[in-house]
Amino acid sequence: MILDRYISWEIVRPFISGLSLLVLIFIGFSAAKQLSLAADGQLEVQVALKLVALSTFITLEILLPTALFFSVLAAIGRIHSEAEMNVLYASGVSPMRILESVFKLAVVVALITGYISLEGRPWAFRESYRLEAEALAKFDLKKMASGRFIAMEGNDYTFIADGLNLEQGMHEGVFLQRNFQGERKHTEVIVAESASLPMLNRGQALTAKFYNGYYYLLDNRKRKDITLEFKQMTIHLPFHEAHEKYRRKAETTGNLRSSAEPKDVAEYQWRMSTPLVTLLLALIAVPLARTRPRQPRSHAFFIALVVYIGIFSLLSIARTSLEQGRLSPFPGLWGAYLIIIFLLWLLVKPPRWMRQ
Repeated sequence: MILDRYISWEIVRPFISGLSLLVLIFIGFSAAKQLSLAADGQLEVQVALKLVALSTFITLEILLPTALFFSVLAAIGRIHSEAEMNVLYASGVSPMRILESVFKLAVVVALITGYISLEGRPWAFRESYRLEAEALAKFDLKKMASGRFIAMEGNDYTFIADGLNLEQGMHEGVFLQRNFQGERKHTEVIVAESASLPMLNRGQALTAKFYNGYYYLLDNRKRKDITLEFKQMTIHLPFHEAHEKYRRKAETTGNLRSSAEPKDVAEYQWRMSTPLVTLLLALIAVPLARTRPRQPRSHAFFIALVVYIGIFSLLSIARTSLEQGRLSPFPGLWGAYLIIIFLLWLLVKPPRWMRQ
């Protein structure tokens, strides 16, 4: 128990600091994206912050195993470099006993990772999609920043305004473009001195009034273009309510289990295997942290980094192959894990030719 507490504490300290650093980096990256949408008026600030929190929660599925791997690497590496491991070996502690201590802590982190992957991550994706759909269905054009192009998803509209008169509720120096696909491929462009654009509401059409400008109907087949000058123009822009599409990342694990769709199978196997990859990464870090006398720790860290990248690359290739139907559901991702387990065995019990 003393050995378990000692090794666990040596791992937990860098684990907390490393995980905190990774979370802060991701929050900064995600906040920059979401708050820029809020500045454009496409999202409310509260919604943007909720999306940042949800996306950060989703990434814990990867951040937890990553932080644990490098924490074990740092802790065991320090014990080796300061010759504490030699003292433990001289006291009768075997390498397998060190693995056991790391395994006990890794099980706790693996259970947390598994819960996030199986239950928390799908819930977070459902909430994110719901918030994004509501923001799209209720988009206040009056809050848009000036001088920025705004593309309204699902409606093929692109809008920009040079200025905004809040007292009159008018955009100044406006440009609106709409692309039509299908047999009648053409583009509508409106350039006007000002425009009155109300709030978009769920299920309601947008009635826009433009003043003192030009209307262009551009035939993309290069047959005939039309140009009109107007003092006032009223157009109705049908705003289609955002429909909830099937998104497997937000689907419950139970529903994915009963699906035979290759992408659903890949998503299900990934969720089920995240606790396993957490355990394997922690255990692999133990032999990788070993350093020979007078050998710099940076050498072991470089090798561990290559192994870490290789493991996730292998899983990514297997998952992509499974999604595309080029890999059968069995062994599926589990075949990649057999390779990782074999790698762990080679590191723990290396053959004679690897010891030389």
